Amino acid sequence: MVSTKKTSGKCIERINPSAAGIDIGSEKHYVAVDPSRSETAVMSFGCYTSDLETMARWLIDCGVTTVAMESTGVYWIPVYQVLEQHGLDVKLVDARHVKNVPGRKTDVVDCQWLQQLHSYGLLRGCFIPSREIVGLREYWRHRQSLVESVSREILHMQKSLEQMNVQLHKVLSDITGVSGMKIMRAIVRGERRPLVLAGMREPGVKKSEAEIMKALTGNYREEQLFMLQQALELYDVLHAKIAECDERIEECLSRFEDKPNPSEMAKSSKSKTRRKNQPHFALNHELHRITGVDLTAIDGIDSLTAQTIISEVGFDLSMFASEKHFASWLALSPENTITGGRVRKRRTRKSGNRVATALRLSAQSLHRNKSSLGAFFRRVRAMKGAPKAITATARKPACLVYRMLVYGMAYVDFGQQQYEQRYQEQQCLLLQKRAAALGYQLVPLQEAVS
Repeated sequence: MVSTKKTSGKCIERINPSAAGIDIGSEKHYVAVDPSRSETAVMSFGCYTSDLETMARWLIDCGVTTVAMESTGVYWIPVYQVLEQHGLDVKLVDARHVKNVPGRKTDVVDCQWLQQLHSYGLLRGCFIPSREIVGLREYWRHRQSLVESVSREILHMQKSLEQMNVQLHKVLSDITGVSGMKIMRAIVRGERRPLVLAGMREPGVKKSEAEIMKALTGNYREEQLFMLQQALELYDVLHAKIAECDERIEECLSRFEDKPNPSEMAKSSKSKTRRKNQPHFALNHELHRITGVDLTAIDGIDSLTAQTIISEVGFDLSMFASEKHFASWLALSPENTITGGRVRKRRTRKSGNRVATALRLSAQSLHRNKSSLGAFFRRVRAMKGAPKAITATARKPACLVYRMLVYGMAYVDFGQQQYEQRYQEQQCLLLQKRAAALGYQLVPLQEAVS
């Protein structure tokens, strides 16, 4: 039966009539506005700063107040900054969420499609932290790249030693420790006597002097010694650059206002010995000062992980409606594909979010931890495997971080034993409900025997 009832004829209303769309490129940016606002609806601009200034003035002359652009590489950053400085509301859109219309794909069509979607309010902007957090994030990401470069130079040292059959890594747990660095620097200076080299070890080395001498008897080659020398020099230079970067990071953190929490400050201000790759200042104390909470109290999260979280998202998470929205933004929640009222797929989407990566690494370190998070990780791993356990466990500290930063809650771990007891009680309640639904009643084994 065909209905003959007339429709109202209403269509989707345009929410942003003064919207524009920009297709970002490495050399040219294509900008589209509503045809009623300019004789030329699509304009192309270069990538130079003067061209971006001209773009901003043209958009303002056209009466544009809001702009949508795709997050293409790093090419969008200068455009975003210039347009924002001119007072325009800029929406950064994930390229995966913008599907083009069928047909021939061109830059002109892309920018027009962005403008059309944005004018009807069908685009949602990505999360972009404040300018202060963005500056801190750039310093911290640069520091992480320097640390990665240091690890590459350590591999170069070990490779050179291995090719000369100097088995230093077999008698020392870390070749870049105090003993290892003394021995390698002496080798570069020309020392070859195993007895002299073995005498440079620190008192805490467990291996005997005879075994160390045997490991340091190698086939020294000129080309490998040259590469070892350069690796040591780069190692020192990179560590000096990391120290300079730490000064900038400390300066950025000092600009944030205090958010005191006396009950927690005393616990986080304890002085600890600096480990490798740790900042050259009291990072945990600074993070506690500006957030008012101690994120390192969460099992698996150290000061470096806490700094990664703060530098990526900041300490104001009010833009996320709840902890579930925050976990979903981190791609730590499953995306359920529902068809015909049934869930067809349950899997987390792929994401390169640095916070999610840091939380996954922290969750992976809990495989022997005696906390409640460690017990949860081991239980899920036994049922569903390590990959799912890592994701499920990483979601828990993400929610804890949200609660601590938004509500100022303090984290208190109730331990592995209490977690297992609660889990057992929960399973007993589920079994009782299932038995009652089938008309049975569960009786404890001791009562049944008596």
